[in-house]
Amino acid sequence: MTKETRIHHLGVQTNTTSHIERLVSTLGGFAGIYAVYLVTHHFLNGEGAVFIIASMGASAVLLFAVPHGALAQPWNVFGGHLVSATIGVTCANWIPDTAVAAAVAVGLAIGAMHYLRCIHPPGGATALVAVIGGPGIHALGYQYVLTPILINTLVILAVAVAFNALFHWRRYPVCFTANKHLIKPFEAERRASISHEDFVYALSEIDTFVDITEEDLLEIYSLATDRDKK
Repeated sequence: MTKETRIHHLGVQTNTTSHIERLVSTLGGFAGIYAVYLVTHHFLNGEGAVFIIASMGASAVLLFAVPHGALAQPWNVFGGHLVSATIGVTCANWIPDTAVAAAVAVGLAIGAMHYLRCIHPPGGATALVAVIGGPGIHALGYQYVLTPILINTLVILAVAVAFNALFHWRRYPVCFTANKHLIKPFEAERRASISHEDFVYALSEIDTFVDITEEDLLEIYSLATDRDKK
């Protein structure tokens, strides 16, 4: 087994993003969390604030490192955090066993995000913190949903929109794109000529992290082209 094969089996994907793009992601994460930190400490201090920063830190990874990803879009961030926070507080109030409350909160948050079409992984942490965040968080009750979660969410979204707009190759939200005129329908014969190398080249040209594997792209392409034959 070659080194490349072993790396592939570990799930290590080829990263074709430039050093500039990686630096932009780094700076975006700094800007987003710095703003969230200031707002959080305006309402909370000590241990409670640290837990909430951790939840928003996970959102920052998606917003600034994977801004084109479906899980990083505004409705996912907004809905994911708020519905999860509401569920977390409810479980903390009504389920006396902390372990059970924590598990139920995260499980229900995942289910709710599925049905509301706002899956955002950091939402699970937001629900969990509502249960295990300690007396400072518990004392907030449902205010936790508004301060700091709602405010933090709005702040990090505002920073994400403003920051990503500074770089022409980034689109956030994805509906804000100046390149729609470049997207043209493919003729059937042109679609059939797309190779694995074409996909790799296209990913390198995007110059941002794409949250999907090459194998998934090839499978989607295969399913789409096979549909024409049925």
